[in-house]
Amino acid sequence: MLRYLLNFVFPPRCAACGGRLPIETHELVCSLCIGKIDRLSEPLCAVCGIPIAGASEWCERCAAAPPHFSRARAVAAYRDGAGRDAGLIASLIRRHKYGLDQSLGRALAECLGAELPLGDADYDLVIPVPLHRSRLRWRGFNQAAMLGRAVARRIERPIDAGNLMRIRATPPQTARTRRGRRENIRNAFAVRRPARVANRSILLVDDVMTTGATADECARVLLQAGARRVDVLTLARVL
Repeated sequence: MLRYLLNFVFPPRCAACGGRLPIETHELVCSLCIGKIDRLSEPLCAVCGIPIAGASEWCERCAAAPPHFSRARAVAAYRDGAGRDAGLIASLIRRHKYGLDQSLGRALAECLGAELPLGDADYDLVIPVPLHRSRLRWRGFNQAAMLGRAVARRIERPIDAGNLMRIRATPPQTARTRRGRRENIRNAFAVRRPARVANRSILLVDDVMTTGATADECARVLLQAGARRVDVLTLARVL
């Protein structure tokens, strides 16, 4: 009743397009915008999840240099101002991370959709990609942790948002080459309590995957700490 009254006084609007939402709604993103999201579908690389063509199960990059994670999947394509979703995902993520709008964390969780692209995989623990403490102080929240909590609730698994740490502040990855991203992120992470990940299947969660360098380095560190397997789930994938 209270939500209904608040929505009546302050009519809700879609966080993506700004259109009016029904007064009785509990959602932040309208169904039209949800329907426009460019969701990824098979055929995908069996390892990194990028769309591929032909009979091969792996993309050329994964075949040449397999990453440390076993499998990565993204819900949607990250198209910055282009494509069928007209930049919806990209716009929400930018406003969330750089506009410092924490309320958009729930909107992005709604963009995950009804089914996560995990198939029948099972996990023991959800771990978000961490921010360095200096970036966390500036932003005030970790967008990957907010998304990770939504994913953990969805698959009914515990989340550990403090064990994997970013111990070195790294310059922005933007505009760096694939090789440059790997070098930039090398040795930037550590596991505080290895016993908590030992022999466990980990689902690593982040908002966006670009080249996969950050996810690969996180997976390497988690496996080194004793994890049995690391898969990666992101909301969006840069193609």
